[in-house]
Amino acid sequence: MMQRWEQLIQFLREVRTELKKVNWPLRKDVVGSTIVVIISVFILSFFLGAVDITLQKLLTLVVR
Repeated sequence: MMQRWEQLIQFLREVRTELKKVNWPLRKDVVGSTIVVIISVFILSFFLGAVDITLQKLLTLVVR
């Protein structure tokens, strides 16, 4: 049981060391990227909605 705790402690130390090596992005970069993603999602959703409505109307015309 004690060996498990020692392994866990060693693992957590290694995780801490690796996290110090990470090059974390600046807040400005994260906010900018988030805004780009949100705008892209809105544009794509409006496009897909328009295509869906168009295809629905065309299918309705064909079925009649």
